[in-house]
Amino acid sequence: MESKAKLFGHPIHPMLIVFPLGLLAVAVIFDIIALATGNHFWATMAYYLIGAGVLGGLAAAVFGFVDFLAIPQNTRAKTIGLMHGTINLVVVLLFIGSWYMRRQVPATPSNLALALGFIGLGLALIASWLGGELVDRLGVGVDDGAHLNAPSSLSGRPVHEQDINVPPSNRPSQVQ
Repeated sequence: MESKAKLFGHPIHPMLIVFPLGLLAVAVIFDIIALATGNHFWATMAYYLIGAGVLGGLAAAVFGFVDFLAIPQNTRAKTIGLMHGTINLVVVLLFIGSWYMRRQVPATPSNLALALGFIGLGLALIASWLGGELVDRLGVGVDDGAHLNAPSSLSGRPVHEQDINVPPSNRPSQVQ
């Protein structure tokens, strides 16, 4: 099932999710460093990373929702997509809570603010696995007819064509 929200021929949602995932994961790592070293600089940096990660997560969610709406009803993909989106919504809410609790004194987050981030990261890992299941196992967001020698998405040629730059010996055989 091809993605409905694309940029230059590629799905937008997977392009965007790397940013919030990375920012929120590094925020948790910085919180751990702050706890281990007592250096409050790291907790302050985590506060700003959480803010950026939440904004990035909300942007990625818009395009993920567009793709979710295109998944046919009564399919495993629709069920997995609903779980993926719901868990990610909970992740964003947990990090919003953590960010909000830190806003007065970002350098010294409470134990609850830290716990919300740690739980959020754990749930993000589960949601990421579900996202991988959607793409790798269920083919959501993958061009119909995609293959190893498909032409570039920028070429304007259909995906089912062979790339003319691939030697014939490396082209897949056409079994019908």
